This record gives sequence, C-alpha cells and structure tokens, in this order.
Amino acid sequence: MTKNFEEFEKQIKKKHSFSFTPKYKETFKTTVKPKVFVELAVKAFEALEWDVVFQEENQVEAKRKNSFGSWTEKITALVDHRGEVEVKSVSLGNEMWDNGRNSKRAKLFIFAFNETLKTFDTEKISELEEELKKKDNWDDYVIPEKLQPPKKFKEPQLLVPAFGLLGIAFILAYILALVSINGIYIIGLFEVGIGIALGFSLKYLIQLGNYTDWSKLKFVLGGAIVITYFFNQYFQYHIILSENNYEPIGFIEFIKIRLEHGLTIKSMNTGAIGLIISWSIQLGLTFVVAYLRTISAIVKYTIERVPEEVAEFAMYHFVKGKNEIAVKQELSKMGWKNKLEHDAVFEAIGGMQGGQELSRAE
Repeated sequence: MTKNFEEFEKQIKKKHSFSFTPKYKETFKTTVKPKVFVELAVKAFEALEWDVVFQEENQVEAKRKNSFGSWTEKITALVDHRGEVEVKSVSLGNEMWDNGRNSKRAKLFIFAFNETLKTFDTEKISELEEELKKKDNWDDYVIPEKLQPPKKFKEPQLLVPAFGLLGIAFILAYILALVSINGIYIIGLFEVGIGIALGFSLKYLIQLGNYTDWSKLKFVLGGAIVITYFFNQYFQYHIILSENNYEPIGFIEFIKIRLEHGLTIKSMNTGAIGLIISWSIQLGLTFVVAYLRTISAIVKYTIERVPEEVAEFAMYHFVKGKNEIAVKQELSKMGWKNKLEHDAVFEAIGGMQGGQELSRAE
C-alpha cells in the first residue's frame, strides 16, 4: 500500500459496528460506465494490496489479509446504471465488534478508487473501454494449432470412494471409541478432526476413482459420518464389556443406559436431551468441515486434470456463441475426441467457476 493511502487511512474517523457479523455500508456516485468502474475498482484493490476474488459487469469483490495471512474483511463494490455505488465491508472472523475496521476499509477503498480515477483522462477511459470490449470478446485470443493431448481418463467409479470411505469410517470410529473411553475426548476439536480426516481421505479416493459427481458423493460422505459415530458407540459398548466384569447386555440396552445417565458438562448433567443435542452437533459440525474440504478437493481436481490451454480453447468457443455440441466438435478436431475427455473439459470450466464461488464465501 502506497504512502498516501497509509496517511489517509490514519485520518479516517471510524464507525463501530456490533453484530453477529459486523458490516458497514457507504455510497458514492461515479460518472464512469459500470464496466469501467469495475476495472478501475480492481486497480484500486490491487493498489491497496487486497485480493480480488470476484468480478462481473457491475460488481467487484476483494478480501483483505492481515499480517498473519488470514482474511479479515470482504469488501464489495456494486454499481448501478445511474452510477450509484454501494461499498460494503463485512467481517470474516468470529468477532461481534469490528472496532471500526469495516468503516475504514470502505472509506479507504472509496479514496483509492477516486485516486485511481484521477490517473485516467477521457482519452484513457475510451482506450480502457476498447480494451474491455476486446477482453470480453476474446479478440486477442490466438487459436492454437494443436492442443496438449489428453491423458487416458478411466471410467468414473463411485464404488472406489464409497467403499474406501466406508473403511476409513470404521477405523475412525474405533479410534474415537478408544479416545472417548479413556476420557480425553474434547468436544468440537474431535468433530473438526474427524471432518478433516474424512475430507482428506475422500480427496484421494475421488482421484483414485476419477469420480466427481457431488450429487452422489454427498450421500457417501453423509453415510460415512453416520457410520463413524454409530460404530463409535458400538465399539465403546464392546470395549467396556470386554474390559469390565459387567453382566452381558444388548447394544440397545447400552444406549438406553447412556441416555438415562445423560451428558455431564463439568458438574451439570444436561440429561438425555443434552446427549442427543451433542450427538446432533457432532454430525452437523463434522459434515460442514468435511463438506468444505471435499468441495474444495473436487474443484481442484477437475481443474488440474485438464490442461489450462484446453479449457481456455473450449471457453473461447462458448464465448463466440457455439453450443455444447459445436464445442465438442472443435475439441475433437484437436484430439479430445471421446465423451470422457469432453466431460472432463466441461467439468474443468465448471470447476473454475466453482473455485471462484468458494473464494467469495464469507
């Protein structure tokens, strides 16, 4: 960030925000067209050293990092056809008070935008408009004479991630049972750990089976989580009976006894309701963590298995108005001929869009 931005930031009068997700909005007016505004806003964000995560015809979003490399706020600038601009800054942490940081980000962006605009006279803005037209139409794209040949894609196999994750679930359930019986279970930490472990495992199983259909994988993931926690109880039941001289009881009786004793947090017994709620939180928290890691893994895999030049080649023909059949024909001319190869290319394009959505998440 340049010195004049730093000096201006020191002079900003902060407005504090208190909320579950602190935010701040401010508006101003601009005379430039929406597309030009977005491009100048991108330049302003770059000058502030904030990461641009999304842009379209009338909107641009960026995230700011702190000195530890963690995102602290997301700043969105939205312009309408009248030139009215809304700038919104939203906290990305778990804070309920932003200490005025959101107001500083919004005001600093507005200042940076106006400073950037000053460097563009009427002639430069006209030139920028022409550049943007060429960029949108891919006029500078040079169609390659040949594309990198496809590697051999194997048929997608759902059974690979399904059975693979089932085995991982049983292993995690047994480990969890041992930990729980020894009294070192930490609520929250272990759920996150299980979610990370399942997501990490599914990442490699997806690659091994070349299977990326999330509509089915989410059921595989959900089933694995249920199996993990169900067999956690089942393994606890067997370990407790085998290590103690208790009279043999059935598994259902074991669960009934657990519900009767309920969940004790420190010295307070929350009863059966507390135990059931804790089990629900276990399932939910684990799924959220595993879900985010799996979605990220799918996006990354679909992008990486297709060379960038091939995805760009297909995107170019879509931009030029060709339908899916016509794009497949163009790919076939370049050596990407069969259905598996075509599907991989289209999934790579979808993965690029999905990756952008992930980066926008608050």
